[in-house]
Amino acid sequence: MTTDSGRRGGAPAMGRPRVTSRAALERLAFALFARQGFDATTVDDIAAAAGIGRRTFFRYFASKNDLVWGDFEDHLQMLRRLLNETDPAVPPVEAIRRAVVEFNRFDPEEVPWHRQRMRLILEVPTLQADATLRYASWRAIVTEFVAARLGLPVSAMVPRLAGNVVLAAAVSAYEHWLSCADGTPLGELLDEAFRQVAAGLTAALDPAGAASPP
Repeated sequence: MTTDSGRRGGAPAMGRPRVTSRAALERLAFALFARQGFDATTVDDIAAAAGIGRRTFFRYFASKNDLVWGDFEDHLQMLRRLLNETDPAVPPVEAIRRAVVEFNRFDPEEVPWHRQRMRLILEVPTLQADATLRYASWRAIVTEFVAARLGLPVSAMVPRLAGNVVLAAAVSAYEHWLSCADGTPLGELLDEAFRQVAAGLTAALDPAGAASPP
C-alpha cells in the first residue's frame, strides 16, 4: 500500500521532523496500522516513517508487539499500588472494582488512542499469544491481592477464581466498548461489569466462608 507520498510504509515527507519519543513513535505506528493493517506494517516501515533507523526503533521498543502494549509494565505497577493502598476496611470486591475502574481512567484526548490500542490487542490474531502472557501478569496482581486479604495462598481456589473472574469482567467490558457505538464511557461499562459479578464474588470472598484453603 502506498501513502500520499507514494512510498510504502508511510516514509516521511520532505522536512518532517524525526520522532524523538516513545509516545510519538507509538502514535505514528498506530496511524500506519490503521492504514496498512498490523501484520502488513513492518518495523522498517515504522522506522522509515519516523525518520529513524531500526536500531533507534529498538531503543524505544523491543518489538512491534511491545509497541502496541506501550508502558504496560508501568501500568501493572499502578494497578498493584491502587489495590495495596485501599483501606483494609473496604471489602475486597469493592476494592477491586474501584481499582480497576481507576486504572482504566484516561484523559479525553487519550481515549481514541487507547481505543485503537485495545482494538489491536483484542482483535489482531497475531497479538493473541502476547495478550495471553500479559494478561496472566494482570490477573496475578488481582490473585495476589485477594490471597493477601483472605490469608490464603495464591494457589488456593478462591484467589484464582477471583483473578480469572475479574479479568473476564474487564475484557468483556472492553469488548462491549469497542463493538458498540452508543458512546457509553469505558468507566461506566467496567463499573457495570463488576456490579454484575459482585454478588457471586462477594460470597466467595467472604472471610467467614474462606477461612481455610479449599
